Amino acid sequence: MRASVAAVGPQAADMTVYFYAILFARYPDVRGLFPDNLDVQRDRLLRGLLRIVDFVDDPENLIRFCSRLGRDHRKFGALDGHYPAVGECLLASLARYAGPAWSPESASAWLHGYGVVAQVMTHAAAEDARTAPALWEAEIVDHVQRGHGIAEITVRPDALYPYAAGQYASVETPWQPKAWRYYSPAHAPRADNTLTFHVRAVAQGQVSQGLVHIAKPGDVIRLGPAQGDMTLDPGSDRDLVCVAGGTGTAPIKALVEEAARSGIERYVDVFVGARTAEELYGLDDMLRMSQQHHWLSVRAAVSHERIAGLEGTLAQVLNEFGPWPWHEAFVSGPVAMVTQAGAALARQGIPQERIHFDPFDVPVLEAALLPRQLQEPLEE
Repeated sequence: MRASVAAVGPQAADMTVYFYAILFARYPDVRGLFPDNLDVQRDRLLRGLLRIVDFVDDPENLIRFCSRLGRDHRKFGALDGHYPAVGECLLASLARYAGPAWSPESASAWLHGYGVVAQVMTHAAAEDARTAPALWEAEIVDHVQRGHGIAEITVRPDALYPYAAGQYASVETPWQPKAWRYYSPAHAPRADNTLTFHVRAVAQGQVSQGLVHIAKPGDVIRLGPAQGDMTLDPGSDRDLVCVAGGTGTAPIKALVEEAARSGIERYVDVFVGARTAEELYGLDDMLRMSQQHHWLSVRAAVSHERIAGLEGTLAQVLNEFGPWPWHEAFVSGPVAMVTQAGAALARQGIPQERIHFDPFDVPVLEAALLPRQLQEPLEE
């Protein structure tokens, strides 16, 4: 399986185009499950395959990953009967583009491997359907522009929306049906069941542009189930190191709120980074929280401007602090920053298993962007 995926690598974009072309030609009824623009979907398909291959000799994590995929796919309207169709077209695409790396042995391995994946996904979806809806309708009740293309959007789901501080939700808007993007609530769970998301309008963003510039109170969006592992262990009293870049401050703020109300005495160091002082989004909120809690320390760093305080990237600034051998670390923000900051924290003594990251724009299907061991920073 790994050899065939590696062989496909140079032609990965062509393979995913071919996959969707034959899937829709052979099974036209599934076309309605996908957005009109398939660019993001093609990328996610490849990254999902990479993640499955990454876990092919790690049954525990493979089952966990595929179970999450199965639960999340309920929101697309995926049915058990769709899985054989996808498997047939996936193997046909791999066979076409893997070249000499494709053999009867690799075909057999993929047939068996995909069968396991499909079985785990359908089982997880069926179990989830017993207790939870596939998605939630959520009315926008507040919309505040915060400058620099960022809006704070508060929604009220039509039913209880369960999540833990630090997790993220998938969001679909009426302006781009079936295009789902991922945002973290910027707070711990509230008694009134509302959620507030921090959304930055990304250039050419299919979903973010509508949320920031079109959405208004009264509009209704849809939410998929909460995902992510960047959550506090309720049984742990370790001190925390939290690192945030950009709108990655949202899940970090939620974690700090959760730490405050947990009743467990521990110290929390928060590092917030940006290119310039004006882009230090969310810093004021963090500083206000630090004034309320003696155990909370907040530091800001900028990398492209000389100001009083800490200068440099978050990874560079983290190298000046520590060591933190007994701490738990949480990192959120752009993928390159997460990887580089994670490596810096590891150098400061935090074991890899205690460095938690669910990058703000990387849901379960895109998790292959980050290595399982954060050792060396990625090139941008």
